[in-house]
Amino acid sequence: MALLLAFLCLTSVTNVIGKQKINSENITRILDGLLEGYDNRLRPGSGVSVTEVKTDIFVTSFGPVSDVNMEFTMDMFFRQMWVDERLAFQGPIEILPLNNRMVDKIWTPDTFFRNARKSLAHNMTSPNKLFRIMQNGTVFYTMRLTVSAVCPMVLRDFPMDGHTCPLYFGSYAYTNREIVYTWRKGLEASVDFPPESSSLLQYDLLGQTLFTETYKFSTGLYSVQVVHFYLQRKLGYHLIQTYIPLIMVVVLSQVSFWINKESVPARTVAGITTVLTMTTLSISARSSLPKVSYATAMDWFIAVCFAFVASALVEFAAVNYYATLEANRENHKLPRGSIVESQAQGSDDEPESPQSDTSAYSRKRRGYPVSEAPRTRVPIFLQGSAFPPNMMLAGTSAIDKYSRILFPLAFGIFNLVYWYIYLSKDTLEKLRDIE
Repeated sequence: MALLLAFLCLTSVTNVIGKQKINSENITRILDGLLEGYDNRLRPGSGVSVTEVKTDIFVTSFGPVSDVNMEFTMDMFFRQMWVDERLAFQGPIEILPLNNRMVDKIWTPDTFFRNARKSLAHNMTSPNKLFRIMQNGTVFYTMRLTVSAVCPMVLRDFPMDGHTCPLYFGSYAYTNREIVYTWRKGLEASVDFPPESSSLLQYDLLGQTLFTETYKFSTGLYSVQVVHFYLQRKLGYHLIQTYIPLIMVVVLSQVSFWINKESVPARTVAGITTVLTMTTLSISARSSLPKVSYATAMDWFIAVCFAFVASALVEFAAVNYYATLEANRENHKLPRGSIVESQAQGSDDEPESPQSDTSAYSRKRRGYPVSEAPRTRVPIFLQGSAFPPNMMLAGTSAIDKYSRILFPLAFGIFNLVYWYIYLSKDTLEKLRDIE
């Protein structure tokens, strides 16, 4: 029994060693046979059939997305598979795993990304390419790429906007009568997104849709693979940096309605300060956007907030103006002596005019009696007010009373309508409308 077990072990070891010897000896012979008479300038089935190239994408990193340049960047493993019957072989091995040096010796599709602004093939520490040949001539070719592609953006709903970023790729020289592209795993699974692949800060990657289309160009019809990536902007950053400060500035401008109308400097400074703050916020909000020729959703919000702040300043101008008219009207109704008495203000130690002193001195030198005539005081209005002091006009202006209700009510209604319009529509429906 022990002799039998030892014989079986020796036989298995001999077979393994023999098989390894056969494999190592035959691989070189197989490769030499594959490349013998092989012309890598001709595609598989040239002049006979159409070459089908099956593709799929494994996304390792998606982002960032640039609003100013209107482009997105993604890092991926781009895989292609096709059948080249000239590379079929027979041997003890089913798949030949080869390095990137074999790529230049056989035919490969001239695939390029049509809407890419720039692309990079990773070459550290050596070209990141995987190349395998199967016994039936099927070729599996994978490379690692970083592609920056154009993403057309319509920013009318900014910052509640969503975008569809397309990726187009296909053959550069071969028409659809020579090469046809298909998705290797179907329309649902040919683009793989691991959860950790998204590195977006201002967007949420909602998903993707795959297509196979035929595009017509001046040189013919071409088979093109299309991937639409659906992005939705995150509102949190803009809510904290723009919307909440704008709302607070508007509320601050409406606090002036509760300040006494006689406090002209306080209300004027509050109105001008809020207007300048609103201008600064509007400039900073547009600094991160491209210079588009149409108004965005944020532009409309800023414009309405600016109108409310400016209206608060105009409201105080109206209050001051009508209060002055009312004061003048009341003064005209009083007797002339009462008006002079009500307007005469000043301290007892006010210096008299030089003319009065000279006249009194002259009268004294001539021997005439000098009588104590009442000194004429210069009327001084109440400090910080645009109208003379009149206790009958003190109190809250009717315009202020109405403004305390109408301004907050109008601003609240505007916010309800604004947020309902831009947040009620479903994001995916909005993206499909863009398509």
